[in-house]
Amino acid sequence: MAYLSQVQEDVLRQIAEKDVRFVRLWFSDVLGRIKSVAIDPAELEHAFLEGIGFDGSSIEGFTRVYESDMLLYPDPATFQLLPWRSDDEAVCRLFCDVHLPDDTPAPSDPRFVLEKQLERAKDLGFRFHVHPEIEFYLFRPRKDKRDPLVPVDYAGYFDHVPRGGNNNFRRRAVEHLERMGISVEFSHHEGGPGQNEIDLRETDALSAADNILTFRTVVQEIALQEGMVATFMPKPLSDAPGNGMHTHMSLFEGDTNAFHDPSGQYQLSRTARRFTAGLLRHAHEFSAITNQHVNSYKRLWGGGEAPPYICWGHNNSSALIRVPLHKPDKPRATRIEYRGIDSAANPYLAFAAFLAAGLKGIEDGYDLEDETEENVWELTSRERKALNIEPLPQNLTEACGYLRSSELMAHTLGEQVFDYVLRNKEREWREYRSQVTPLEVDSLLTLY
Repeated sequence: MAYLSQVQEDVLRQIAEKDVRFVRLWFSDVLGRIKSVAIDPAELEHAFLEGIGFDGSSIEGFTRVYESDMLLYPDPATFQLLPWRSDDEAVCRLFCDVHLPDDTPAPSDPRFVLEKQLERAKDLGFRFHVHPEIEFYLFRPRKDKRDPLVPVDYAGYFDHVPRGGNNNFRRRAVEHLERMGISVEFSHHEGGPGQNEIDLRETDALSAADNILTFRTVVQEIALQEGMVATFMPKPLSDAPGNGMHTHMSLFEGDTNAFHDPSGQYQLSRTARRFTAGLLRHAHEFSAITNQHVNSYKRLWGGGEAPPYICWGHNNSSALIRVPLHKPDKPRATRIEYRGIDSAANPYLAFAAFLAAGLKGIEDGYDLEDETEENVWELTSRERKALNIEPLPQNLTEACGYLRSSELMAHTLGEQVFDYVLRNKEREWREYRSQVTPLEVDSLLTLY
């Protein structure tokens, strides 16, 4: 007979004390979009013990029609009230792990893909921590899809907008996030008009991925309340910077930062250097994960300080991987920053890919090449070739080609997720390639 754990009992007690009216069970599809089902609080104990059934064939990438039955098991550690709901109608959410009817984890569950890699790291003695910097745009609502995008302001990097809606927006977003137990480090206006950035504090990778999905929901909910439209689209404006999600990462052995060595170059340990080398060597292969849309490559190759070349540097913002400055007396702060990922990535799959590539570098003893001190954007093709600096894929179909040939990513994602990602991305490319754009019509219609 199954029994409730202490954490599960604590959640049930809080739900009773706070008079929660609805329990929302959240999980992610393969593309990184939140799926949700609401249950009565009285059903939560059953969900903890036996799961809640649902039709997995209706969720993209989850399963085939003839094997559609699946179960949701709420993770009690993720219990939080939704702060944007009124006090007289308390609603909570819990992230779920997805299982098959035989109670084994569903291989198509992105959360499970990350959990597998975290277990592998644990077997090697490591804990994987990340700290994401999430960018997004705020636009005014459009009456018609053909209307142009109008930003809520025309401010720039770190600008303070007097009486600006952005200031109140960020304040409300931070308040909501912190009420949900998600710690925020910074928030500010970014470089594009109507563009903002909110940085979440460092935490373990699974919590960070849950937090990113929660973050997107919070931002979109507040935007609706404020009469705005929030987007994490990688490149919504052709003449402005795209939405990145620079991700700082480090490995810990117990309470010790395995990336720190006071005698190493920039205080990076051999472990950190090999991990970094793994990311660089396999960056081509996981590009279709960290940059999963056609639009992602317009961010990477469209200017605006996105890093399309594979190299690393100390405090070099043109490099794909940067080693940030930190105070010498704070070894916990030693980390690397991957700058290529965009805000539309599925964080579970992206963090799993980062960890798999980094651990591969550690286990196989990859050597880290010399850092790049030059501004990579200003180098010529010949100069980059002489420095052995390769480009990331230039479009989604090229990224899919690298993914398809990657044994490491096939093993990391598992057969089902790997196959679905490829099929979905290749379909997206075909649909994009078949479009006739306004640019083509404007430039060619009357030319001949």
